[in-house]
Amino acid sequence: MYYVVTGAAGFVGSNIVKALNARGETAILAVDNLTRADKFVNLVDCEIADYLDKQGFREQLVRGAFDGVLTAILHQGACSDTTESDGRYMMDNNYRYSLALLDFCVDAQVPLIYASSAAVYGAGPSFREARECEAPLNIYGYSKFLFDQAVRRRRERLTAQVAGLRYFNVYGEREQHKGRMASVAYHMFQQYRESGRVRLFEGSGGFAAGEQRRDFVAVEDVVQVNMFFLDHPDKSGIFNVGTGNAQSFNEVAAAMVNGCRKTRGEAPLALRAMQETRVIEYIPFPAELGRRYQSYTQADITALRAAGYAQPFLTVEEGVARYCERLLAGAPVGVRAR
Repeated sequence: MYYVVTGAAGFVGSNIVKALNARGETAILAVDNLTRADKFVNLVDCEIADYLDKQGFREQLVRGAFDGVLTAILHQGACSDTTESDGRYMMDNNYRYSLALLDFCVDAQVPLIYASSAAVYGAGPSFREARECEAPLNIYGYSKFLFDQAVRRRRERLTAQVAGLRYFNVYGEREQHKGRMASVAYHMFQQYRESGRVRLFEGSGGFAAGEQRRDFVAVEDVVQVNMFFLDHPDKSGIFNVGTGNAQSFNEVAAAMVNGCRKTRGEAPLALRAMQETRVIEYIPFPAELGRRYQSYTQADITALRAAGYAQPFLTVEEGVARYCERLLAGAPVGVRAR
């Protein structure tokens, strides 16, 4: 019996593979699209049974090649570029592909744990797993929203677990391949290492410079939530995965700068000192982002807690400091021990 991890060479997917390995699981079918071959590095320290191209896996799945041999599917694969303008590609890659997996899992009674996104909520202001809160601002968010809707319509006919996890702003190890779609924490690290400065947007959406707030969640915590649902196949639904506490871009920048300073034996700086010395500097807000920008997100994790997930989440100060250490060490890592 095999676990399938789609998007296995990607950011969250590779961390999930590593977490399964930590449990002694190596019968893993890693599914991904390696057209961008540099993602392979995320799997170098992982143990898998086989690699399959995402299109080949989809075709074999429909033909019945995996009937009776899968323990669960952890579906992390998607195009996550929020600026992607090819709607046909986005809908086939994110929506139709996911439907094929859902059809298989319902028919074969195989648990499906899949990545949704906080992008379904658009500009908010409420981030609760309810239709009245959902208004995506781009085709990526819409593709995720539409699949969540498909899951909801089939709720009464589900024969196995289907758990959708709406990730908020995830940061952490194994995201180096994502380019401009990497987390702000990763970009801040690169900026500070190269120039000694971090650049943030000036004020927007009623927030002062750098005070736009997001629910930043460490990839370690995202993986732990996936493992929780894997261990509880009786729990289905759509759940937010965030800390439940919005923090500012200024706080992320300060945590990253001080994380770097700590490794050099330097004393931490207060945010005000970073601003006065222009370690943190502010650049004009891009006009092209306009209404497509989320100036504030904060996960309502009531449903996740009600499902029984009781583990605490890392704060920005804790998670970004740890991430900074690992980036400076130059080594990919998996999930932390609990």
